[in-house]
Amino acid sequence: MTDTTNYVISQPMGVPAKLTERQIKFAELLIYNEGRLSPAEAAFQAGYKTRPRQAASELRNPKVSPLVVKYIGELRAEVQEKYGVTFEKHLSELAQIRNQALENKAWSAAVNAEVARGKAGGLYVDQKLVMTGNLDNLSTDEIRDRLKKIIDDNKEIVNITPEDIESSTLELQQESNPDSHSQKN
Repeated sequence: MTDTTNYVISQPMGVPAKLTERQIKFAELLIYNEGRLSPAEAAFQAGYKTRPRQAASELRNPKVSPLVVKYIGELRAEVQEKYGVTFEKHLSELAQIRNQALENKAWSAAVNAEVARGKAGGLYVDQKLVMTGNLDNLSTDEIRDRLKKIIDDNKEIVNITPEDIESSTLELQQESNPDSHSQKN
């Protein structure tokens, strides 16, 4: 827990020069119950019974209560350091979840944890392309030119292995499509 003896400053008349017990309690309730208590509820539980919403606002205002704001910031940093999510911790936790799932023969959970690790590590790119247009009305040369342009525009993301495809070697086969040809009786 943070030592509050350092919270003493010279203040204008009427403003306390150090944190009070209620201010300390408010800050701790606010940070340790973040997401479960509103600032007004934290102020009420800390002893600000008459106007808890206004008290919470003033206690979080650095111009009105600089010591409280400083203490809240230090508590928040302490909590972040203790419980914070880092990239390494995240990957490690997902690996532990995967391993436990594998031990329990929970294959789906193991796969999901491994996919989540891959996404966090940047191995997957979630990209959706919406293509419009109609190839039925294009000639073979127009299709070849379009394919060459697509390959040229996306050389950075398209990894063609083991050998690159040259547009001149692209062969287009004409397939018979019952919808595009009239059938003979």
